[in-house]
Amino acid sequence: MASVASTYARAFADVVLSSHLDADRSIAELRSIAGLLDESLDLRRVWENPAVPAEQKRRLLDAIAQRDGISKQVRNLFAVLIDHRRIHFLGPIIAQLEKELDARLGFAEAEITSARALGDAEKRDFEAQVGKLTGKKVRARYGQDASLLGGAVVRLGSTIYDGSVKGQLERIREEIGGN
Repeated sequence: MASVASTYARAFADVVLSSHLDADRSIAELRSIAGLLDESLDLRRVWENPAVPAEQKRRLLDAIAQRDGISKQVRNLFAVLIDHRRIHFLGPIIAQLEKELDARLGFAEAEITSARALGDAEKRDFEAQVGKLTGKKVRARYGQDASLLGGAVVRLGSTIYDGSVKGQLERIREEIGGN
């Protein structure tokens, strides 16, 4: 499954970049149609049913694309997924596409967990610090975990930077226990 999602994601990332599309808008359009699929079992059944003629499936897709203002490129990706009966890979394709576009556009994805809710200025400061660390622009997701007591934990891929009070206390306990 990963290779199927990766293949479609790489190909569509090529389209987004060569056509100078807004990457965030393209992702939003994909998520919009994915949301329709999640909400409508009937739509999913039509698009996944091999007995329904491809032309009928594309007419339905065209009506949705026109109604929702979906770009031609996103519409064409859906048509290919429908024609090749790959619509069930949509979620993994979108997730892989986000990663692919982030990598190509020089973004780093960070998960920042803090003991309390952060204000906008604090979020900008964190993103700036992570940006200096990685040399990339940062797309950050924020979470809260009161057990951290203070400070924050930043996850960049598989690397974790623990600047929390809880982490510092654990390191002190290890040092004391190791002596």
